[in-house]
Amino acid sequence: MATLVVLGSGIMATALATPFTDNGNEVRLVGTHLDRDIIESIKTSGVHPNLNLKVPAGVSAYQLEEAAEAFEGVDLVMSGVNSFGVDWAGEQLAGLLRPGMHVVALAKGMQADADGNLTILPRALMAHVPESLREQVSISAIAGPSIAGEVAIRRHTGVVFTGENPEVLAMWKELFETDFYHVWTNTDFVGVEVCAATKNCYAFGAGFMHGTLNALRETNPQYVNYNYGAALFGQASIEMTQFMDLLGGRQTTVLGLPGIGDCFVTSMGGRNVKVGTLVGEGLTFSEARDRMPGVTLEGAAAIQVIGDAFERLTERGVLQPEQFPLLRHLHEVVAKDRAVDVPWKTFFGSDGSGQG
Repeated sequence: MATLVVLGSGIMATALATPFTDNGNEVRLVGTHLDRDIIESIKTSGVHPNLNLKVPAGVSAYQLEEAAEAFEGVDLVMSGVNSFGVDWAGEQLAGLLRPGMHVVALAKGMQADADGNLTILPRALMAHVPESLREQVSISAIAGPSIAGEVAIRRHTGVVFTGENPEVLAMWKELFETDFYHVWTNTDFVGVEVCAATKNCYAFGAGFMHGTLNALRETNPQYVNYNYGAALFGQASIEMTQFMDLLGGRQTTVLGLPGIGDCFVTSMGGRNVKVGTLVGEGLTFSEARDRMPGVTLEGAAAIQVIGDAFERLTERGVLQPEQFPLLRHLHEVVAKDRAVDVPWKTFFGSDGSGQG
């Protein structure tokens, strides 16, 4: 039997306790300073209030001040915070990790330095850990199409565990894989994580399909705006491939679960699509965001970070202004509150192949 300690008790981190405990393992769920009510609910009733489900019997809950107790004697660690909490989580882990531990991260997004150089979040997380300790622990991540509620109720789900050490990935696969939670491993750490970040950006754009249709007040059910959405999805697929050239991932990664697969499920619904729909209806991003108080908009945050970085990379000549037209337009909408005006004629290259 293995024990996993999880820092962060959000819905995805908690949902992943289902396959892990189905394999006879235990989970110690540690709440952040924002999770006190969640942890108290689990302690008193066994119910995660945001999932509206009982957690598996093998899960125990700890408040943040009990973190040292939860980490005692445990070698497996999950960082379950979202992209906004990565730096905080890294600071916490700097004081909780010990040599020989294995860490797996959930947050999706990227960070950028002053020159526009982009970093995947697992590496940003570990940057807070002293280098001498960092060299004695492993870091991996989970990506791929995965809706938390479906995992929690054992719907078939295919995911990718990624990192640089195949043996560590094989260990994680064995611990998590069940007859409904299907795990593949991929050592293209950068490629998988870049896909995981950018699919949230393009899912925001996918909301334009619904929003522009709503704005037309179309009543004929035959007119669903799928042509619009298909063109956006096609350009997103090309740009995700071009991200591999820019940041060093493998283009084939985009074609599987971490890329197109995850982009598909994220574009089908959720908070990224919802805010994109409101913008497509005619609201500015600021107005749409104000209609969703308390909702974590990781796609919009990634658009801001990546779009700002693209401006700096373009100034430095690393990128040309005509590259990534869809991502750049999403950045205009999010960072500059501009109206949706999709630059269709810049998509797919001169012959529609996406090759320029």
